[in-house]
Amino acid sequence: MKKRVWLAGLLVVAVAGGAFWWSQRAGADAVQYRSAKIERGNLQATVASSGAVNPVALVTVGTQVSGQIRDLLVDFNSEVKAGQLLAQIDPETFEYRVRSAQADVDAARAAVATAQANLLAAQTQVSRAQVDLTEAQRDLDRKQSLVEKQFIAQSEADKARALVNTSREALKAVLAQVGVAQAGVKSAEASVAQREAALAQARIDLARTRITSPVNGIVIKRAIERGQTVAASLQAPELFTIAQNLRDMQVEAAIDESDVGRLRTGQKASFTVDAYPGQTFEGQIRQVRKAASNVANVVTYVAVVGFSNTEGKLLPGMTANVRVVTDERADVLKLPNSAMRVRIAGVEPPERAKGPAAPASAAAGTDRPTPAAGEGTAAAHKPRPAGDGAARDAGRTPSNWGRIYMTGADGKPKALRVRLGVSDGSMTELLMGPHAPAELVEGAEVIVGTKTAAGSTAKPAGAGPRPPF
Repeated sequence: MKKRVWLAGLLVVAVAGGAFWWSQRAGADAVQYRSAKIERGNLQATVASSGAVNPVALVTVGTQVSGQIRDLLVDFNSEVKAGQLLAQIDPETFEYRVRSAQADVDAARAAVATAQANLLAAQTQVSRAQVDLTEAQRDLDRKQSLVEKQFIAQSEADKARALVNTSREALKAVLAQVGVAQAGVKSAEASVAQREAALAQARIDLARTRITSPVNGIVIKRAIERGQTVAASLQAPELFTIAQNLRDMQVEAAIDESDVGRLRTGQKASFTVDAYPGQTFEGQIRQVRKAASNVANVVTYVAVVGFSNTEGKLLPGMTANVRVVTDERADVLKLPNSAMRVRIAGVEPPERAKGPAAPASAAAGTDRPTPAAGEGTAAAHKPRPAGDGAARDAGRTPSNWGRIYMTGADGKPKALRVRLGVSDGSMTELLMGPHAPAELVEGAEVIVGTKTAAGSTAKPAGAGPRPPF
């Protein structure tokens, strides 16, 4: 009796399990496809990024001398002109230095006058010595003639010769004194030049106590207070930051290395800022800088987007979301990008079997197998850099190959290989060559996902439930 009850219970469990399995099988057979239409319209390929709004020129005003800030004449947002006084460092110490240097110059000039007087005196002595030597030589000649005539003794001629020698040595001595006096004059003149240079430096330092604006602009940063002591060292301390022009500004956007090759000077760009939601500002690429930035193995380049800020709405430092138009297509067939991400197991495009070999770009591009909607982590993923996804779809190179699915006449999905053009991140251009499938017409529907008949969570197309046992 117990054995029959046990067998009856086992039979009931088997029947219930089988019923559950067949119900799941029936649900699988009821899989439906979500579809979207091929449209005709315009497309824009874009590069998206973000960056900071900055003035074209930012000037940092510092100081080259140390001292206490005595006067502070401007504040944040003050409009200034070139040469306008911004702040004054206490000049008293520097004024004393100027007066001291001026006194040194005066003393040096007096020393020059003294040296010149000494030179003049030495030159006068030279003239006298030359006269004495001339007279002694003349007296020697006269006495030598008298000795020859025996009018005077030889001793008189010897005395005259000794006087000539003495006069000659005296002349040499005073000539040496002239040389010394000339050197003294040059030394005094060099001292004057040195003291004058020190005076000029003292005057420059005094002038530097006046902190002035080098350009016309607006003070956007002030880093000092009245009474504060600033110390100038190898690097001048920053006192003010002046934006030279807030009517002509720029956005410095970080562009991924995969997109930088599509940017050109003069391309149109638009951007938005959080301060003015719903408002778009227009500009153009002024420069693509060649210096790379590598942060966490992500390489970016700076693209400078210039724009006119005549209304003064945009302020330095605002974050801008930039969109650069790199390519445009008018009146073309286009389909949703979600159609190219669908994969239905067991459904392959006929071109693989009988068509020519696909180009290398197709094998490496959009036609590689990817998980269908709902597969989640079941598929292996390769790490992708930040900014991938829709932004990368927006930069698709024309003439890539892809795979899409359409519902055939028998109600079953069929795969088609298509050539893809530019993309705006949500829609992609269909390139219609002579061998393009005839089904690709405006209004035709393509599969973009799957759903169950009961409206439950979508399952991968073509995958049915497994039996419980």
